[in-house]
Amino acid sequence: MNFVGSHILSVSQFDRPAIESVFSVADAMEPYAQRKRVTRVLEGAILGSMFFEPSTRTRVSFGCAFNLLGGEVRETTEIKATAIAKGESFYDTARVLSGYSDVIVMRHELEGSVAEFASASRVPVLNAGDGANEHPSQALLDLYTIRKELEGRGKTIDNLRIALVGDLRYGRAVHSLVKLLCLFTNVQFTLVSPPELALPTAYLDAIRAAGHQLVESTQMHSSISNADILYVTRTQEERFPSLAEAAKYKGLFRLNQATYTQFCEPNTVIMHPLPRDSRGDANELDNDLNENPNLAIFRQTDNGITIRMALFALILDVVDEVDKHSREVNWYTSRRLS
Repeated sequence: MNFVGSHILSVSQFDRPAIESVFSVADAMEPYAQRKRVTRVLEGAILGSMFFEPSTRTRVSFGCAFNLLGGEVRETTEIKATAIAKGESFYDTARVLSGYSDVIVMRHELEGSVAEFASASRVPVLNAGDGANEHPSQALLDLYTIRKELEGRGKTIDNLRIALVGDLRYGRAVHSLVKLLCLFTNVQFTLVSPPELALPTAYLDAIRAAGHQLVESTQMHSSISNADILYVTRTQEERFPSLAEAAKYKGLFRLNQATYTQFCEPNTVIMHPLPRDSRGDANELDNDLNENPNLAIFRQTDNGITIRMALFALILDVVDEVDKHSREVNWYTSRRLS
């Protein structure tokens, strides 16, 4: 895969060598993400950040990743704050904003919208989530987290045992992660969801075509006892026809410390693409897990910075220049290194 100047719209663009390239660069970004060093390699470059759906981690993470490479961020966070609300087409918006930016990150509620926008853009566009379709950078950071967590246990992504629990129908992070995992060998998938929220057929077919093991279940407790990774998702209520419909499924699968202790292996890693829904009617990942050392959700978010830094460095062709424009930080940073 040639990253330089490329759009990142789907994980289907990646093969294993491309994934390893991203991970290798992400490893090299850690001193900057941890504020041990600072680089100005992208000084003068501008990221156009266009988030037409609510976002905290992804939007801020992309912006911070670009800032940590020395670039600047210009962003819009609501459709009503843009000319799209006045009827402007994606084509016109893309032509205009790509004249203002060196690279663009976009999130939108419609499937395929980011690809449509990218087709008119004069600069690279990264898909930060298009409806229930895909979320490539989330899948890459999830896979990177899985690799790092397994390394400490003497395991690899090949031969992984993963249980995916919750809303698998609308969960775009799950969709993209499944696609990436299909590139590896002998992965054991356990899919836990209500029948109405099962993983779409296209992804089931991809798992089978790749020769992986697949078990589907509607019962969580009996399905999570043999997993290296337990990946929990929230009910994607914003994708449902109504909140009343979504409410039928909230809270069906709840993981707390007691359930973990009783049903999971002692070293099973808990992951979640976040946000976890901590409201009483949902609470799919209880706060009593916060002190569990196998809870990796905040390591995931930290890894999101390095992965997104790596994508920017690869796309803008500065991988070999990052260290040349760096120095040690001159402010207090010890709290980040604990």
